Amino acid sequence: MKFMLIMHANPLIWDALTDDERNEVMSGHGAFMETIRESGELLGTAALADVSESVVVGVRDGARTVTDGPYLEAKEYLGGYYLVECESRERALEVAAMIPDANVEGLGIEVRPVVFATDRADSATP
Repeated sequence: MKFMLIMHANPLIWDALTDDERNEVMSGHGAFMETIRESGELLGTAALADVSESVVVGVRDGARTVTDGPYLEAKEYLGGYYLVECESRERALEVAAMIPDANVEGLGIEVRPVVFATDRADSATP
């Protein structure tokens, strides 16, 4: 079963951490990735740029519109994800608990089953 392990970012929580705590979280991702790469469960991962660099694209009356992001006004935003394939939901929860962000008070990892995915955009069929 495929799962998206979603990391939400909250600048207020992140900024309240010490430099050592932030470094521990960041360096912990390398060890985490190595662990799930070795287990064969890692399918992909991405870390996203700061929300200040995002824009929202829409189409109104046939014309493209571009506005400053993020899409929603919220204190939290999508910071990145891991796409994993695990034998069960329980294993996905175990893997999510190994992500360093899960140890930070006020942060957590959203675990969501994937219902459709392709390996390449050109292999998708409608």
